[in-house]
Formats: sequence, C-alpha cells, structure tokens
Amino acid sequence: MLKGHQSWVFRDKPVIASTATVVGPFEGRGPLANDFDIVHEDSFVGQDSWEKAEKTYLEEAAAIAIERAKLTKEQVHFYIGGDLLNQITSTSYAARTLTIPYLGVFGACSTSMESLALASYLVSSGGAQHVLAGTCSHNSSAEKQFRYPTEYGSQKPPYAQYTVTGAGAALVSRQGDGPVVAAATIGRVVDMGIKDPFNMGAAMAPAAVDTITAHFRDLQVGPDHYDMIVTGDLSKVGHEIAGDLFEKHRIPMHKTRFRDCGMMIYDYDKQMVQAGGSGCACSAVVTYGHLMKKLRSGELRRILVVATGALMSPISMQQGESIPGIAHAVAIESPAAASAKE
Repeated sequence: MLKGHQSWVFRDKPVIASTATVVGPFEGRGPLANDFDIVHEDSFVGQDSWEKAEKTYLEEAAAIAIERAKLTKEQVHFYIGGDLLNQITSTSYAARTLTIPYLGVFGACSTSMESLALASYLVSSGGAQHVLAGTCSHNSSAEKQFRYPTEYGSQKPPYAQYTVTGAGAALVSRQGDGPVVAAATIGRVVDMGIKDPFNMGAAMAPAAVDTITAHFRDLQVGPDHYDMIVTGDLSKVGHEIAGDLFEKHRIPMHKTRFRDCGMMIYDYDKQMVQAGGSGCACSAVVTYGHLMKKLRSGELRRILVVATGALMSPISMQQGESIPGIAHAVAIESPAAASAKE
C-alpha cells in the first residue's frame, strides 16, 4: 500500500458510497448552490451560539450521508473528523450525538482530505467495512476565535479570506457504487515564517506545492494524469503563489485544470469575500457536493483534491509564532475510470 515516501496506493479501492453537504445562507448565494444538499437561510439554525450551529451543520451532513448509503449509524464502524475550534469541539460534540466510535483529528482546513485518507486506509486495510469522514466550519465561530468577533466590524485586508459556513461528510465502504479513492499523499509541515493570521493563502501555498510534488514523485505521474487538480482554500493570493512555485520548479500544471475550492464557492463580483473562501468546510462542501456530482456523471474521470491547512492556534498567534502549513492529497476516480483500469 505504501508507494514512495509518503503516499498510499489502494489496490482494493475504497468506494465513496455517499456524500452530503450542508451550507449557510451566504454559500447558498454562490455559484455552486445547486450542488449542496441543504442550504440554510439562518446561520444560527435555531441554536443560541455559533459553535452549536456549527455542530448542527455537521450532524445534519452526517445523517444524510449515512441514510444515503442505506446504512444505519450502528453499521458504521468509525467516524473520523475534526474542525477549527479549540479541541475540535464541534466535531467531538457531534460525535456525542452520533454515538459512532470516534477518531478526532486536527488538520485545520486540510481536515477534509486528512479524514478521507485515513478512512480509506482503514477500509482498504480491512480495519473497517464502513467509515464516516466529515468536517465543518462556521464563519462567525472561526472569526471570533482566530481574528475578531464579527460584531466588532473590523476591516479586513484584501488578501484575507472568508471562512465557509457549512459541513461535508463522506461514507467510505469496501463495496458499493460510486467514485473510488485511488491514492492519498500525506503532507509535511511547511513553515515559511508568515505571521499574519489574515494571510493564510500565502502561508499554505508552499505546503500545497510540496504535497503535490511529492504525489507526482511517489506515484510517478504528472499533472496530465488528472482531469483536475484542486487545492482546498488557497484562494486568489495563495493560488497565484502556488502557480508561481510550480513554474519555478518546472512542473507543467498547464497540462491539467488547476483550481481552488476557495475561488469556486463564491461569486467574486457579487459577494465581498476578499481573496476567497477558507475553512474546513470549504474543500469539504466543494468536493463532496460539486466535484462528486461531476465524477458521478462522468464529466470528470480522475481528480486530485489537495486540502490545505494553517496549523495555527490563538495561543501561537498571541505568542508571535509563525503559521505552519500542511496539505493532504487524495486521488478520486469516477466509477467509469475505476472500471476501465480493472
């Protein structure tokens, strides 16, 4: 299963039996609105705090994914997930509701693909039949924790990003119909010394490039192996930096469609999102909603999703630490592409 230094290639490809996405009202006004399962008109969703609302989004996504896979929660062996809040609070309290054996992980905004990679490894190795992977974020809870409360009305620089409100979940199984997970590359921490908590795209871009380069090296493929390579939430600033780094290292990314979830989820002309989207839910809802829809229809046959994370905390920011970046990549194939290779 180990390929090269930091990648897994799954011979018995785990099946993404179902996915589910739940988003807030702002995301529902973006260009991908029709690809989400639930679009809430109230970002509080009837709760009395942003944090409880974030938990509710994840509980809803998990319930839909399990039901869509025609399973009960008692049939799901493990739940793997995490989020941005201190001690991954939203995910842990959602796990309390789900009562599924739980593995909490923290990869900041890279958690969507970190949890999917680990779920796929468990299923492929025979450690489980069905594993749920999920994550969530909320604009107001993340802003309050890492920057300024939304009520403060702080003006943001143009390179800042807008945290996505929502949750995404995927049910990974040994058998079934749906796109399959072909491979995963686990990223290294890369820290270029950036300390500005608004400038996450620049902090994460080198990690994205490092992981994608490692993936190409370990699997001995190039960008043209994929119909699309999509990063998690570099948004406009980080995406441009990543493009410059690929050009510097002479990696021909022009041979594929190189996109970013943070640039896809919002309408730049109508929504004030500075450089674009971010947050754990950013790559989760774009991948599990929009991209899965294209894989199931056959419009996309093979994609590489590279979720990116800024591994900072409120304490590290207060103590003047720089922002470590991380990126985890998962290669996903459509059912038709997977069948053609067998």
